[in-house]
Amino acid sequence: MRYLFLSDIHSNLEALERCLEVAAGKYKEILCLGDLVGYGPDPNAAVERMRGLARIIIRGNHDKACSGLTDAAEFNPLARLGTDWTRNQLTPENIEFLRALPAGPVQIEWFEAVHGAPIDEDEYILGPGQALPALRNLQAQAVFFGHTHYQGGFMLTAKGRFQSIRWSCKDDGHTNTLPIEEGGRYLINPGSVGQPRDGDWRAGFAILDSTQNQVEYYRTPYDLPSTQKKMRQAGLPEPLVRRLEFGR
Repeated sequence: MRYLFLSDIHSNLEALERCLEVAAGKYKEILCLGDLVGYGPDPNAAVERMRGLARIIIRGNHDKACSGLTDAAEFNPLARLGTDWTRNQLTPENIEFLRALPAGPVQIEWFEAVHGAPIDEDEYILGPGQALPALRNLQAQAVFFGHTHYQGGFMLTAKGRFQSIRWSCKDDGHTNTLPIEEGGRYLINPGSVGQPRDGDWRAGFAILDSTQNQVEYYRTPYDLPSTQKKMRQAGLPEPLVRRLEFGR
């Protein structure tokens, strides 16, 4: 089975549509790791697009905040402004949809899907301090997570060696392939569709081939000027508009 993993879309419709275009014909099922909304200019369109595509959507912290499940008190001021704007834009139907999304982890085949971390949906797995305890306590061989907006992940080899999964891609399309080795344990981040923060502005996603036991990472440019234009027309804060250019 080939699964397309999308995460951290953040109301960026242009990036989402471009990812779906690049991934067309390469997968059988879509799984979403959360944060459909927040920051970007098209919250309703992003929710409605994913509602019709993904069998499983894990809730993210912005999905909770923008639907009123949490109060966004822990967000920085710019994120709170984006959350307030998004709340006022979402239709009642889409708010209820976001409120009903499940928390992770969700088990699928031999792997799990979460937004933040297996034991805390809001935790950021950014480095060894968070990754090592999670890897040592995994209930599945691999966990797919989002939240950090960093494409890559972490692993423990069959011999217990810790490794970060990081690389860069200068070309459009397929970035690299990660083999899932017997006896290894993996935390895999497909990257952010709509708001990358790993220094590469292009939209990111990943495809898992669960039969061949390998993960394919992708990056692709999208129509960034259109997204930024819509954000400015909506009156969203300029720093949120500009950060998309730098992948930060």
